[in-house]
Amino acid sequence: MHRVNLTYSLAGGEANPRDLHHPLLALLAAVHDTGSINGAVRQLGLSYRHVWGELKRWEGELGQPLVVWNKGRPALLSPFGEKLLWAERRARARLAPQIEALRGELEQAFAIAFDDGAGVIPIVASHDDALPLLRTLAQSKHRLHLDIGFSGSVDALAALNDGRCLMAGFHALVDAPLRSPTARVYRPMLKPGRHKLVSFARRTQGLIVAPGNPRAITTLADLCRDGIRFANRARGTGTHVVLDELLAVQKINPQHIAGFDRAEPSHRSAAEAVASGSADAALGIEAAAHARGMGFVPLAQEQYFLVALRDALTQPAVQTLLQLLRGSDWRAQLNALPGYEAGNSGEVLSLRRVLPWWHFRQPKRAAG
Repeated sequence: MHRVNLTYSLAGGEANPRDLHHPLLALLAAVHDTGSINGAVRQLGLSYRHVWGELKRWEGELGQPLVVWNKGRPALLSPFGEKLLWAERRARARLAPQIEALRGELEQAFAIAFDDGAGVIPIVASHDDALPLLRTLAQSKHRLHLDIGFSGSVDALAALNDGRCLMAGFHALVDAPLRSPTARVYRPMLKPGRHKLVSFARRTQGLIVAPGNPRAITTLADLCRDGIRFANRARGTGTHVVLDELLAVQKINPQHIAGFDRAEPSHRSAAEAVASGSADAALGIEAAAHARGMGFVPLAQEQYFLVALRDALTQPAVQTLLQLLRGSDWRAQLNALPGYEAGNSGEVLSLRRVLPWWHFRQPKRAAG
């Protein structure tokens, strides 16, 4: 059994944030992606001698061949090397929300230590590829630290209502009818006059499939076909609510979908399930499919919101964040992400107007 020790680096300036990284897995990924040692050398900017030597060293360390060495032919990963790379990618994809949360907590600690004037906004949010970009921009442009903890949409709103954060992030299909799954989940958690919605982004949700879509999966009904394996998201996540909504509209029984009860913790993990071949399709955002080189079948556009209690909007740090969301720098970054649109990012919205399934009804008076 090999032990795993975690470390992190502390860098200033415009350092590119990275998730968990191991030099051996970087070598294996480069060989896998380029198809040769020379290609890996060029991709990583290292010397041939170093790459060859490290691979040989690790083969001795692990007692297993990592690369098939055929003289005069391109190097290929051995079956063990392929399995090791797949296992590490799978683990990183499943842990992506926790990794982002850990990085956020560490960055907050150092932001406070190095800069007493830095603003901090605690946020609990449904996992989203754009939020880490926003955090980096807020720090670099405004000395504003977004302390982001990732969870499902339902848990994020519960954290806001319990006072465990200043803002929450959730996403939904805004045109859902009054008695829809979307309305049943979110309506009890949001109250006009108490909560304020802030537009963040529009995202495309759809089916993540293998490149070229070999199983010809183009609709949710196709998930009911024999032999199709689906990877779902956990209950309490916004994406699970989106799926419940779409299935209800199309009158599809979820029990006819093989894998409906299989839960993946993030969009990246869902994409990795398809990439690994353990699932034929998964519901997720286009950016996650694009990042993993998977195919994508768009199904719906949803709105991602940031939510705050009314009094929080007047706080200087929140006002700075709203200004950032409305700026051209942020809009350009957001629009560059596959499947994202900035729209009216940063605009404070009317809960009743934006969410038609939320309307206030006076309780009926008892007959006297």
